[in-house]
Amino acid sequence: PGAGNEYELAPGDLYKSPAPGVKSEYLQVIQSMPHNPHPSMFGLHENADIACAQNETNEMCETLLSLQAKVSGGAGKSRDDILAETAKGILDQSFKPFELDEVMKKYPLVYSESMNTVLTQECKRFNGLIVLLNRSLQDLMKALKGLVVMSEELDTMATALFNNQVPAMWAKKAYPNLKPLAAWVVDLQARISFLKDWIANGTPPAFWISGFFFPQAFLTGTMQNYARKHVISIDTISWDYEVQETDPLSITEKPEDGCYIHGLFLEGARWNYDTHTLDESKPKTLFESFPVIWLKPAPDRPKPTAGIYICPVYKTLTRAGVLSTTGHSTNFVLYVELPSSEPCSGIYSQYVETFSAHWIKRSVALFCALNY
Repeated sequence: PGAGNEYELAPGDLYKSPAPGVKSEYLQVIQSMPHNPHPSMFGLHENADIACAQNETNEMCETLLSLQAKVSGGAGKSRDDILAETAKGILDQSFKPFELDEVMKKYPLVYSESMNTVLTQECKRFNGLIVLLNRSLQDLMKALKGLVVMSEELDTMATALFNNQVPAMWAKKAYPNLKPLAAWVVDLQARISFLKDWIANGTPPAFWISGFFFPQAFLTGTMQNYARKHVISIDTISWDYEVQETDPLSITEKPEDGCYIHGLFLEGARWNYDTHTLDESKPKTLFESFPVIWLKPAPDRPKPTAGIYICPVYKTLTRAGVLSTTGHSTNFVLYVELPSSEPCSGIYSQYVETFSAHWIKRSVALFCALNY
């Protein structure tokens, strides 16, 4: 009462409170409002409309692909020809398993350096995927030539390859990833190159966290190094966070304690290099590369009470996972505290009872990999 039409029912100029009047005037104002609610109605950025439209389009395209016939007509390439080319193209990438004996000889198990164990475990996980990938592609090539029986498993794999999708048997053995087949192969090559460079040149000064098969083990290893170095209980250690606004390639030395990580993507917001805080996304920009983060182990660290947003980090855009046999989520990695101009906007009352839900409503999160 008395506010007139200055009160906003939702952020923006589309949802102004109607001026005092009669029922017909109220109905006229309501009818003039958009039929499809603007994202601001739910606290989301306008880019959420674009993301929603893209997701719906992708789902429709996947449905259409699943309905297409397996036999093609006309003068173009046959389905078998396309499958043979695709399989040969991936095999030509020459994915070779790591020589574990050589890796363990160069990076032996030592108490003071947990990263050696992390590297060995990563190589073992990738070896399992590489062996399966090469064997299944070779079997498919033989099946296409009629040398072996086209089993149900190979037929399902062939359909996925034809549709530029990652075969289910690979996805089951691999890390979580939503990329189409072509981008997935490029990403796999980049991850293997990351480990090869580590093996050849030593522990990198900054870690591409997106390249890990199991990043939680890497984070635990970093904490173990700190705990053993300073002879303190690992249970008393938590992360401190510092955003480094620098190119990861320009980092030549690792920090005294902790680690530098890079390769993350931010959705729902952007990093403002002038204010050094989270800021609103730019129109039509759904994701932005996030700067290097220095993860600093700190014993008995007091929790901040203002000026931060507790941002979740996920492996993929799904934002959901299940608990694996290790007790870790298959998708969630960790929380990162990011400076924010908003009052302490954390996860409800984790740190303080009063908080701003601005970035929570914006669904701001960091991701190790996108779906393209």
